[in-house]
Amino acid sequence: MLRSRVIGRSEARGWPTVAVPVEVRGGAVALPAGLAEEFPGWPVPAELPSGLAERHGLTGGVGSALVWPAAAGPTVVLVVVDSQAGDAEGYRRAGAAAARASGDGDLVLLVPTAQPERLEQRARALVEGAALASFRADGDRVRSLGVLPWGTPLPTVPEHDAITRAVAAGDTVAEGVDWARHQIQSPANVLGPRELADAAVERLGGDPHVSVEVWTESRIRAERLGALLAVGAGSAQPTRLVRATYDPAPGEPLTHLVLVGKGVTFDSGGLALKPAESMSTQKTDMTGAAIVLGTTSVASRLGLRLRITALAPLAENAVGGSSMRPGDVVVARDGSRIEVLNTDAEGRLLLADALSLAAELAPDVIIDVATLTGAQKVALGDEVGALFASDDDVAQLVERASQLSGEPLWRLPLVDSYRGRLHSDVADISNVEAGPARSAGAVVAALFLERFVHGRPWAHLDIAGPARATAARHHIPRGGTAFSMRTLIEVARQAASPRG
Repeated sequence: MLRSRVIGRSEARGWPTVAVPVEVRGGAVALPAGLAEEFPGWPVPAELPSGLAERHGLTGGVGSALVWPAAAGPTVVLVVVDSQAGDAEGYRRAGAAAARASGDGDLVLLVPTAQPERLEQRARALVEGAALASFRADGDRVRSLGVLPWGTPLPTVPEHDAITRAVAAGDTVAEGVDWARHQIQSPANVLGPRELADAAVERLGGDPHVSVEVWTESRIRAERLGALLAVGAGSAQPTRLVRATYDPAPGEPLTHLVLVGKGVTFDSGGLALKPAESMSTQKTDMTGAAIVLGTTSVASRLGLRLRITALAPLAENAVGGSSMRPGDVVVARDGSRIEVLNTDAEGRLLLADALSLAAELAPDVIIDVATLTGAQKVALGDEVGALFASDDDVAQLVERASQLSGEPLWRLPLVDSYRGRLHSDVADISNVEAGPARSAGAVVAALFLERFVHGRPWAHLDIAGPARATAARHHIPRGGTAFSMRTLIEVARQAASPRG
């Protein structure tokens, strides 16, 4: 965990490491002016010729870093950004590179103010990157980040205030993402549905303008969430649903965003048992739930002016005497009868009930997020998520947020002619395509979910691939990544009403 604050020049001299964002121009590396005079023992020349920079490993790629130890004073870390592009993700990667290069020690991150356009966005991205790269799954390692506004002449009061806002926002976002990552990384014997619900109450219960309800199995049954109950029927772990509401101005006509997240705390496949090697990552199948709960918490702590309702259906898909069977028919909240042809396509079942609840709230937008299909990973790999949307306006809202967050999404079509693949002879719909020759699995799953939003504006994020990483890169950790959480936070920013 990283704690950030804005500091002054005199204080910065006492810190062990200073990270300096630099640009590469014509192969040469240009540093901000005046650093040598400010930091005694500064070991770096005012400009690094291209050959010298390359020999020291500074390739010019965004996020590449060079550590330059000093005989006296702080160690210098040069990190490459591209201010011409105004790329927030480039600044985020630069912040991450600085944090990784500085090891476990405290760090000063210099923020140049010479180009004031997009200053707040870039400063926030630098802080986010450094904080996200400081995540450790084995517990909280606290380190400090001092953010130093740097310009010649001295930064103005508005510039200083913009950086102060950016530091606070970047810290809040990164801390929220880290909370979600810790839930995702927790083993299933430690974090079942009940424990995840308790963690949500502990996290969000004290957030401003947030109320949290936890529905136990009796309430879930009374609310007619038959598909959710069927998913958890074979497990000794109790099924839960968490409903969190953020409403900063009750009675005011604010945009209402409903977020729905898949919360399967472990997925064995049920009676359609997964191979052993496919089960090793299944503790992370509750990623969507952690993301929507974390997003709601961050929106509250940022004071965004919109309403958010987060719905997190939580269950363990296990094998037992009460497990749902292939061929069973379950009844969802909206009365739809669903034939279960594959018990390993369980996520869409519990999402069906939660999306029905979401639609009843008549929100402006519904967004669900889920580690839903292996087909998404086959199509887009482990760095790009799939986006499905009911209309172009919703798609553009999410795509814009995706670009700003640096979490790439690719829109896939809701192919109308594929709807017939979910035909059932004994129910209203089946949960997968019948027969052995299945294709377009991510599309067919999205078409299944679309039925339950009942025409409301809606987007579906299938993040099965990028939700998990086999190795750390930039600000992304190994294991559960919480991919798309920062996108949803950015959606909330864009949907929020201006402050009065």
